Amino acid sequence: MDTITTFKNTPLYEDHIARGAKMAPFAGWNMPIQYEGIIAEALYTRSHVTCFDICHMGEFLIHGDHERSGLDKILSGRIDDLPVNGCRYTSILNENGGVIDDLIVYRKARDLWMIVVNAATIEKDREHFLKHLKTGTDFKDLSDSIGKIDLQGPLSREIIKKIAPDASKLNYYTFVETDILGEKNIVSRTGYTGELGYELYASGGKIKEVWKRLLSEKEVKPAGLGARDVLRLEMGYSLYGQDIDENTTPLEAGLEKFINLEKDFIGRDALLKQKKSGLKLNRIFFKTLTRRSPRHNHKIFINEKEIGSVTSGTFSPHTNCGIGIGFTAQPLKIGQNILIGDANLKIEAIVCDKPFIRDTSLKK
Repeated sequence: MDTITTFKNTPLYEDHIARGAKMAPFAGWNMPIQYEGIIAEALYTRSHVTCFDICHMGEFLIHGDHERSGLDKILSGRIDDLPVNGCRYTSILNENGGVIDDLIVYRKARDLWMIVVNAATIEKDREHFLKHLKTGTDFKDLSDSIGKIDLQGPLSREIIKKIAPDASKLNYYTFVETDILGEKNIVSRTGYTGELGYELYASGGKIKEVWKRLLSEKEVKPAGLGARDVLRLEMGYSLYGQDIDENTTPLEAGLEKFINLEKDFIGRDALLKQKKSGLKLNRIFFKTLTRRSPRHNHKIFINEKEIGSVTSGTFSPHTNCGIGIGFTAQPLKIGQNILIGDANLKIEAIVCDKPFIRDTSLKK
């Protein structure tokens, strides 16, 4: 059995311990789950501003023309029209259309790309890119040398002005390479919370300085992955390994708008076939009629008949009820009543649309 000593530490590990964070293994890393408390940190993010340690994520650098390098065929989304200093959410798929990983592409120059991938999939993603990129394409895995911090919340623009003024002018899903405490690095206006926010990249040594500088501002508090999970679920964002994986296609996961079926890419034929034959899995969003929380792998029932399972669930402090994502064998209508749970306990719930909350600072 794995013990906590077998997991990696981010450059910020010692600071988390000093701040009293509750640590736990996640995707092969020791990560802060909470400091003050998951609910308190989620509420503070939506009302003020928090910092998240996301140094466990992976970063690849690819130098080459998007077509000649083979990059365009690897990515399921369109990138030929992505402007320099723009970034875009998309995915890489297997031949069956299953999601190997969801990721964000940064276009640093006409033929220079940074790919940000999930921590748990760095190794298999690297193998996939190296297998399918054309011989001679320059590929570098920078995951061990780059740290990443997410600054999220309605006050984040006021904070980012103090350490990277250029970034405060960014539009959604764009980035700038600018000076951050004496080192030129990327700041993007992106995030995983549904709030106005920024993601900051820096070297492993510099990221400690950036983290402490941000937290020196009285408005900024640290937040853990527990709050981050609540916040992303309130927006209906998928989590790789739970809501999407290699056995789930973007069509089933409701991510069709992030792929481009007009171009050739790995997995396209399988998706076209699935689109023609129909989906066997149907994604739903739901909220409970009480404060009880649905959990991963809870079953979904209609009139005592099991029709699917929950992939993500939590208590939402902003809706004051349980919320979740699941898959069912049959399509359900918004407003339809369902039951969530197991043989011993079933929670009343109702199918709804996403996001679960709408009045956020995201586009402000």
